[in-house]
Amino acid sequence: MQVKLRRCNNIETGSVEIKEQTLNLKYAPNGSGKTTIARAVLASINERLGTEINSLTSLTPFKYRQDEAGKPEVTGTEAIQSVKVFDEKYISEFVFQTNELIKGSFDIFIRGSSYDQGMSEIDAHVAEMQIALSEDKDIADLIADFNEISSSFGKETKSGIHGSSGLAKAFKDGNKVANIPEGLEPYKSYIQHSGNYKWVKWQLGGAEFMDIGADCPYCTSNIEEKRETIKLVSEIYDSKSIENLNKIVSAFHRLNMYFSDDTKAKIAEFVECVGGYTADQANFLREVKAQIDRLGDKFIRAQRLGFSSLKDVDKVINGLNDHKIDLSLFVHLNSKNTKQKAEIVNVAIGKLLEQAGQLQGMINKQKKLIEDLVKEHSAGINAFMQNAGYVYRVALQDDGKGQHQLKLIHSDLNGEIENAKAHLSYGERNAFALVLFMYDALKTAPDLIVLDDPISSFDKTKKYAIIDMLFRKGSGSLRDKTVLLLTHDLEPIIDMMAHHPDRFKKPFATFLQNNNGTLTEKEIERADIQTFIEITDKNLASESHILNKLIYLRRRLEITGEKGLMFQVISNVLHKRPTPQMIEGQDSRDMTAEELQDGVNEIAANIPNFDYQTLLAYICNDEKMIELYSNTASNYEKLHLYRTIFDDKDDLIDSDITRKFINEAFHIENDYIYQLNPREFQTVPHFVIEQCNRHVEILATT
Repeated sequence: MQVKLRRCNNIETGSVEIKEQTLNLKYAPNGSGKTTIARAVLASINERLGTEINSLTSLTPFKYRQDEAGKPEVTGTEAIQSVKVFDEKYISEFVFQTNELIKGSFDIFIRGSSYDQGMSEIDAHVAEMQIALSEDKDIADLIADFNEISSSFGKETKSGIHGSSGLAKAFKDGNKVANIPEGLEPYKSYIQHSGNYKWVKWQLGGAEFMDIGADCPYCTSNIEEKRETIKLVSEIYDSKSIENLNKIVSAFHRLNMYFSDDTKAKIAEFVECVGGYTADQANFLREVKAQIDRLGDKFIRAQRLGFSSLKDVDKVINGLNDHKIDLSLFVHLNSKNTKQKAEIVNVAIGKLLEQAGQLQGMINKQKKLIEDLVKEHSAGINAFMQNAGYVYRVALQDDGKGQHQLKLIHSDLNGEIENAKAHLSYGERNAFALVLFMYDALKTAPDLIVLDDPISSFDKTKKYAIIDMLFRKGSGSLRDKTVLLLTHDLEPIIDMMAHHPDRFKKPFATFLQNNNGTLTEKEIERADIQTFIEITDKNLASESHILNKLIYLRRRLEITGEKGLMFQVISNVLHKRPTPQMIEGQDSRDMTAEELQDGVNEIAANIPNFDYQTLLAYICNDEKMIELYSNTASNYEKLHLYRTIFDDKDDLIDSDITRKFINEAFHIENDYIYQLNPREFQTVPHFVIEQCNRHVEILATT
């Protein structure tokens, strides 16, 4: 697909090609618009899919901010229906979660079609019981009431009932709803009404106004004789305690059908007690609660019966038997109604036991699948960590709920790192995040994966380990996915196309050039990746000006460390020295005629017709140098010509910052063994040459 961009930040117009099911490696110096390309592609897709609104507007160049016709445009992404981007937003939202290294690690590493199929087969076997339990409303109500009673006990205590629990607050002084205190009999119908707690709340709301006058704050009738009785209501009752009491009493009443006769009678005594419950009653209720919790858990476990509850038992038959309900062990709940509900579970378990062998096979198959997935993914990530030199490993650990979470383990200490984000360095976080992103992308399978300069900050070892992990041969990598990787780092291209073409699928590598807002790209072939010696030899043999050839020859001598007479002569002429100097450490002296001639002869063997004085006169002629600068196409050569022109003209460069910017920050060559020929690829950004052009124009007018 050909993606065309217009008016996007520093890209006035341009296009990039993205080949499907291929790594599209876009290499360019900083400032060329790589991040703009990534953002523009993403914004155009998100706007079309409706996931973002007007996101392209943020890329509007400043000069078009007030021009409605100058809004950014991106075309060519219409075939892309989904995109996944690795950036800081992804790291902050998905990676290094509180309980796992990546959000949804179970779905990423374990859940898949094989897993879901296995679970469906197991669920189909237990479906009859699950349906029977879920469709029985009485069991649902029973579990809800069990929970209501259990939660009313509050925090666990060694004996009795916790004083701050709802149960204690409601009954510690007796049931004052069933037993109306002396003097409050006129309010009986209100106190025992189903909405009594609302009435008490209403009553308390007006109580604070009773001392203002002799009249009722609600009806303004005289209440002087009833004032103390009315106040007694607020002293004895509070709305929250009564509301708790109502709920607990109602729950106990609804559960009566499930209690044994003796237990039912004792609970009735408790809920209707006058002076509060005794220690014996409290301990009795604790026994009832314990059985309620156990039986409730039995019903809930039966509802959830499946792979998670059977995978850790030695034999499925033992696990199924453990789900049966033996009411003889629940003396407080041993009633006819409870037996009917327990029988639903027991009959279903009995049917499952008849198929225990088949179910056992399914469980074992699913366990083996999970074990293999855990081993495979853990091994892949851990191999990367080892290759990259990190002292960590990962483990997919079962969370006890039938799922797995990816954890980070310190290899030396063999302990889990709970807060990985705070523990890891910036580089370690990015490396781990990038690998985890790969697994996430493999699971979600987007049409396009975008990586915006993700590896340039790493050293060579870690850089190669990451590239190998992301794009290696075989399955389990992004090798055959449509990937857009934008980088200012040539090393991935060198590794994939020159060093290890046997390990990687050939990427579609291109060089991006931004010339005054016009973005173009040129494909990088294997033959374009050369050593600087090869580049020098090729350029020395080409048809070009002798001074441009001299630039490459001098650089070759620098790289090879041959700083003899040939190097000295070249340096002298480029520095415009009428009398060549012999530089020896910190000292210098005039070069002898013999030394000069020997150096000239060595240069002439590489560049025929080289003559020191002739070239010196040319270099000292600003008019000719400006003409050569203007006619030179290579930005790399332009930069070196610029340095020669202004070698003795520091006063014409308007600031130290500009001088440092041009002469130092961009006077660098690749440190890689392999490079791109700067005569064929504009490795020096055009905006640097614009700075040089400005100074050359100033010189031309002086």
